[in-house]
Formats: sequence, C-alpha cells, structure tokens
Amino acid sequence: METINQFFLTTTALNVIRYFVLAGIPFLIFYRLLTKRFSSSKIQQRFAKSKTFRREILHSMQTSMIIGITIAIMLGTPLRAYVNVYTDINAYPLWWLPVSFIIAIIVHDTYFYWTHRAIHHPKLFKHIHLEHHKSTNPSPWTSYSLHFLEGALEAMVGPILLLIIPFHPIVLYLFVTMAFVMNVYGHLGFEVVPKWFRQSFLFEIMNTSVHHNLHHEKSKGNYGYYFRIWDRLMGTEHPDYVKVFDQLQKKRFGK
Repeated sequence: METINQFFLTTTALNVIRYFVLAGIPFLIFYRLLTKRFSSSKIQQRFAKSKTFRREILHSMQTSMIIGITIAIMLGTPLRAYVNVYTDINAYPLWWLPVSFIIAIIVHDTYFYWTHRAIHHPKLFKHIHLEHHKSTNPSPWTSYSLHFLEGALEAMVGPILLLIIPFHPIVLYLFVTMAFVMNVYGHLGFEVVPKWFRQSFLFEIMNTSVHHNLHHEKSKGNYGYYFRIWDRLMGTEHPDYVKVFDQLQKKRFGK
C-alpha cells in the first residue's frame, strides 16, 4: 500500500507542476505580458473571464489526480510485471528509441480521435464531455479541464501504451511532455505557426491551434489530437477550417 501511495503522490505532484509550468508560462506570455503584441494572432477576439480560468484550473487538478491514480495502479501494484518499461538502454536497438516515440504518438492520436468522437454522441456528450466544452474560447488552462469520467478515459491511453510498447524512460518522458505541449498549443487561443507552415506538407497532416479552437467554438468536427489525418479520412474535419486558418494568417502576415 505504501508503494502505491508513493507513486500516487509523486506522479500527481509532477502532473500538477507540469500543468502550472507548461500551461502557466504560455498563459502569462499571451494573456498577461504580451497580449497586445500577439493581438493579430488571437483566434477568437474576445477573452474568457477570470472565473472560467479558475474553473478550468480546479478541474485540471482533478485530472492530475486521476492520472496519478492510473500510473500508481500500473507501477505500484502487481500489474507492474506487465509494464514494458526497460532501463537498460542496450536492451533494444538504439533505433527503437525514436520508433517507439513515433508509434506512441500514432497510437495516442488514433485512441484520442475515436474516443473523442464517441463522447460527442448526444447520449454521452452531456454526461462526459460537456464540462470541457464549457470553454468555448479555450486558454492554456483548458488543457486538463475535464469531467471525472473524461479524465479517466484520457488517462487510459497510458496503460494501453505501457502494456503494448516497450519504452525506455527517456522516451516515455519525452512522449508525456510532447502530448501535454500539444494539448496546451491546441487550447492556446492564439496561432503561432510560422508563415511558411501553410505551404508545407506539414499543414496537410498536422493539427494547429486554429484547428482545435474551431472545435471548441463550433462544438463539432476536428476530433484529432496531433494530426488531421483521421478527420480528413472520416470526413469529420470542419469545412471552414482552411478558410478560417487563412483568414487569420492574412491578419498576421498580410497577403
């Protein structure tokens, strides 16, 4: 019992610290210190109220605890024997490090797309996903602002990955960090990609802050996490996405 409590306290504390650092710094920059400088990059011109930020932070603490519980169960109980984490970096070829990272991103994106799309079903939305969508104009604080059940659903991608993919701790740390950075970027409320991005192949496959912001504003379509691929394959990308993105880029950079 002591072991599982240790894992819970440690992972929850680390999640809370990561949340306040990786969400707090962008919030401070874009919403407090340099708001005027980035005004042309604001996706929705209005700003959420302070009480919205407080609600989001409160629910994010709940989500951090849920993630802590999930990791504690996986690493602090007999389930640990089934977790594919190796500490000897030579246990697998070095090329497996980047490959395992890429596989984790692809699995996570697929899991997120289909679970996210599922909880938009009318019979599930109000019970699971409505809390997150109260933030129609998201900010970095929105990234972990989830209903208890959605938090548990999101956390389950961890056990799935740990049970099917051998991870070195370095890769696992990089993946968790990357996932949260992308989460914050999607909810940033500002578009920050450079001008050249629109004409590159990356625009055709990668999500942007505009992409997910449109999902919050319209409450449908654009269900992907990292990529546009599933949305485009399944016909669920919002039809106005490219137009809205181009309008904002024109505002940022001119013609």
